[in-house]
Amino acid sequence: MEGASLLSGLNSGVVLSLIAVLWTVVWQNLQHLQLQQFFGRHLSRHARRLAAMVDPYLSVTIAEYEGGRMKRSDAYEEVKAYLSAACSRGVRHLRAEGAKDADKLVLSMVDGEEVADEFEGATVWWWAYSKSPPRADAAAAWWGGGGGAQEERRFYRLFFLERHRELVLDTYLPRVRQQGRAVMVKNRQRKLFTNISTHQWSDGGYMRSAWSHVVFEHPKTFDTLAMDPAKKKEIKDDLDMFKNGKDYYARVGKAWKRGYLLYGPPGTGKSAMIAAMANYLDYDIYDIELTSVHSNTDLRKLFIETTSKSIIVIEDIDCSLDLTGARKKKKAAAEDDKDKKDGAAAAAAKAANGGDKKDTSSKVTLSGLLNFIDGLWSACGGERIIVFTTNHVKKLDPALIRRGRMDKHIEMSYCGFEAFKFLAKTYLDVDAHALFGAVGELLREVEMTPADVAENLTPKSLEDNPDTCLAALVKALEEAKEKKASGGNEPDEPEDEEEEQ
Repeated sequence: MEGASLLSGLNSGVVLSLIAVLWTVVWQNLQHLQLQQFFGRHLSRHARRLAAMVDPYLSVTIAEYEGGRMKRSDAYEEVKAYLSAACSRGVRHLRAEGAKDADKLVLSMVDGEEVADEFEGATVWWWAYSKSPPRADAAAAWWGGGGGAQEERRFYRLFFLERHRELVLDTYLPRVRQQGRAVMVKNRQRKLFTNISTHQWSDGGYMRSAWSHVVFEHPKTFDTLAMDPAKKKEIKDDLDMFKNGKDYYARVGKAWKRGYLLYGPPGTGKSAMIAAMANYLDYDIYDIELTSVHSNTDLRKLFIETTSKSIIVIEDIDCSLDLTGARKKKKAAAEDDKDKKDGAAAAAAKAANGGDKKDTSSKVTLSGLLNFIDGLWSACGGERIIVFTTNHVKKLDPALIRRGRMDKHIEMSYCGFEAFKFLAKTYLDVDAHALFGAVGELLREVEMTPADVAENLTPKSLEDNPDTCLAALVKALEEAKEKKASGGNEPDEPEDEEEEQ
C-alpha cells in the first residue's frame, strides 16, 4: 500500500511538471501569435468603458513646446492669451506681465489653478500645470542638454463632458485660437531680442528660450531718417511689397523672407535704418551676436525660435567671424605650423589644467550661415527679414551676399545736400539759410557722415541758434577739407591690408 501511494505521488508530480512545461510552450506560442496583446487590448477596452461610466469627462492637453522643444507652440500662446480675460474672474493666484498699455497688466494662471468657461450651454474647465522632464530626454540631448537641471514643461489641459465632444473640438477650440490671436495683437509689445550664449543651454540642461528681450522703443522712423527722399521712398515701397506679398511668395514657390545688405562707412545710419524699418513694418528685432553662437546647429536653433513679423539682424558681419572671402592659403599653412609647434605645449597644458576644458569658441562656418539664410530651415515660419550690416562690403564672401540671400543692397553713404537739408529742418527747423550754399559746396568736396553733420547741427547751449549751428558745421567742413588737402584723411586699416596681401 505504501509503495502504491509513493508511486501515485511520483506520477502526480510528473503530470504537474508536464502540465507546466506544456503551458510554458503554449503561452510562448500565444505571445508569438500576439494573442496576449489581443486579450490585453480587449480588457483595456472594457476598462475604458467602465471608467467612462464613472468619469464622463474628456480632456485635451496643449503643451508649451512642439517638436521636442524645438519650437514654442502657437496654440499654447493663443490659449494663454484667451484665458487672460477669464483668469481675472475666478482664479485666486495669478501671474502678471507687462502690457502694451503701461498702466495695465496681462494676467495668466499659475500652475495648479483652474478656471471655468462657458460656450453655447456647455461648461469646460481649463487647468494649468507643469512637470519636470525626465532626465533621459531625447529633446534635451538634441539641445545639447547634459545631466543638469532642465526647465519645467508647461501645459494647459481642457476638461469637458463627452457629450460635448463635437462642440468643443470642432467649434470651441478654433474659436479660442481665433480670439487668442486677437488678444495677442491687441496686447502685443514689439521686442528687441538678443541671443544668450549657447553654452548656457548646454551647461545646465536647456533654457526655456535661447533669446532674452527688452521692449523695443527706438524712436527712429523714416520721417526722421536723413536720406535722399527718392531713395527713402524706394526702400519703403520695397518693404510694402514684402509685407503684403504672402500670396506672391507662395505662388512663385519661395520662402516668405527677404534679405537686406546695409553697407557703408561708420556713422552713415545703418542701425538707424534697421530701427526705422522695424517701426515702419511693426516688426520685432532679433539681434544675433555670432560670437556667442557655438555651432551651426545652435545657429539653426536660434532661427527656429524666431517668430514671424520679425527682422533678424547680424551687425558688422565682416567683424563677427571669419566669413570673408579672404581665405588665404597662408592662413591654413600658418595654422598647420602652429599646430605642430604647439602640440607638446598643449598636451602639457591639458595635464596641468586637470584634463579637458569645454571649447567656448564659435564654430559657426560660412556654410552654416548660408544654410541659415536660405537653406531648408529658412522656410520654417514666414514674414521674416534678414539684415546684414558691414563697413567693408568688398571683404564679404560673394556667396554670402548674392541675390537670393541678400536680395536688396542698400548703400548708406556720406551726407549729401538733400540729406543735409532734411537734417537742418529736423534739428533747426529751417528750410533755407544764407549758409546753405556754402554747406552744399563743401559737401561736394568733403565726405562727412550724417552722424557728424547732425552733431554739428545740434544746439549745445541755450545761446545756440540756427546761425551758430550752421556756422559750426561750415567750420567743421572746412577743417575736414584742409585735412583732406594735407593728406590726413586716408583710411587707417592696417589689419585689413595685411589680411588682403
